[in-house]
Amino acid sequence: MSGQPKPCDVAELSTLFLFEKLDADQLERLCREGRVEEFEPGPVYTEGEPATCFYVLLEGTVVLYRRVGADDVEITRSSQRGVYAGAFQAYLGDRAKAASYNGSMRVTEPSRFFVLPADTFAAVMRDWFPMAVHLLEGLFFGSKNTQQAINQRERLLALGSLSAGLTHELNNPAAAAVRATSALRERVAGMRHKLGAIAAGPYRRATLETLVELQERTAEQVAKAVPLSPLEASDREDTLADWLDDHGIAGGWQLAPTFVQGGLDTDWLDQVAAAVDEQTLEGAIRWLNYTVETELLMNEIEDSTTRVSTLVGAAKQYSQLDRAPYQVVDVHELLDSTLLMLSGKIGSGTRVVKEYDRTLPRIPAYPGELNQVWTNLIDNAVAAMKENGGEGTLTVRTALDRDQALVEFRDTGPGVPAEIRGRIFDPFFTTKPVGEGTGLGLDISWRIVVNKHHGSLEVQSVPGDTRFQVRLPLTAAEPDTPSEES
Repeated sequence: MSGQPKPCDVAELSTLFLFEKLDADQLERLCREGRVEEFEPGPVYTEGEPATCFYVLLEGTVVLYRRVGADDVEITRSSQRGVYAGAFQAYLGDRAKAASYNGSMRVTEPSRFFVLPADTFAAVMRDWFPMAVHLLEGLFFGSKNTQQAINQRERLLALGSLSAGLTHELNNPAAAAVRATSALRERVAGMRHKLGAIAAGPYRRATLETLVELQERTAEQVAKAVPLSPLEASDREDTLADWLDDHGIAGGWQLAPTFVQGGLDTDWLDQVAAAVDEQTLEGAIRWLNYTVETELLMNEIEDSTTRVSTLVGAAKQYSQLDRAPYQVVDVHELLDSTLLMLSGKIGSGTRVVKEYDRTLPRIPAYPGELNQVWTNLIDNAVAAMKENGGEGTLTVRTALDRDQALVEFRDTGPGVPAEIRGRIFDPFFTTKPVGEGTGLGLDISWRIVVNKHHGSLEVQSVPGDTRFQVRLPLTAAEPDTPSEES
């Protein structure tokens, strides 16, 4: 707590490095419009409060903090006379959006400060140093605009990469569905022709009823078919082809693969042979072959369209279209949609392992922005493993870590060298070649996790085992207002 404000001493101000070049009139103005305050050990101001004052240390010790998740992280500590903090960007005006303190300050012993109201500090800066103010404005806003432009480009590049991957993923099942539909049309036409031949043939009513019953049983059998290994399938095809040849059915080697794919064997063929007479056996076999083919083609169409639907659902989940920006979510759904969206980029050389703790509760979050974090971390992991020839394992793990949800991305790449580990979250820092990275992916991720979700983002790395760990609070906090920082 602070005591009663006291008038300041011009002579004392003139001994501070911050004011030593000011003339007597300028020092008099500062003393007239400012004040001296004494603080007992404890907080002076808190991050997020309105930035009303500019503080200059006269005597004592100050500690500056930033809020990271649920913890206050010490940024700097100093006992040097003249160090300053508080509303030191007030001269930038409202455009800087510096209306609140961007950190917290405490004192560890009884301390004295020269305190200047933010409006006064802004006025004296503009009056005394107009050129410096212009230069500082240019530096501040130029850097901010540059970062915003590159942020936007980073998002556009990510969107382009995801769009290309999604288009590729959608093309495969869509093309398969088109091919299967065309083949199905041919098989249905053949079945109609065969049905006409059966109707015109010497088949008794009981035989036709038997064929229909066999058709129904065959369709049920195909639905239960279990995929076979290539060797198993080849052996069974040979066995079926021999059976067909032994029963005088021409072209058995052409029919056998379809029957095998449908999960049918010689026992099933024996049942067919027992249900019809010798004269109608071949017609029955070929009729049932059409049934198997149509069922298999319909299964293929169903699988393909389901795959398309799944991809569209994943894209919708990933982009969070038509959903509230802040909601309670299952992180596993977000992770699955991101992995699916990035499957084309991950490639076949990278093995993906999911170690999910399904007991993890749903958490309050901005899901669209968390998906951006997952994208950046997965992209970095895949890029790192490409340095090992594109082979490696990406492990995505979730767990409950005390009162936080832990989401960990582990890769088997070469690791992050110790000398740069402390800089990887800095804006514009990148180890990728020129043109391949902006250096903002991890910076954006850090700000989304720490500033917007009050969580933490850390890295642990040794060659062959790099882990990016995201921790998010389980409890619902007041959602932050979206800003350009996030």
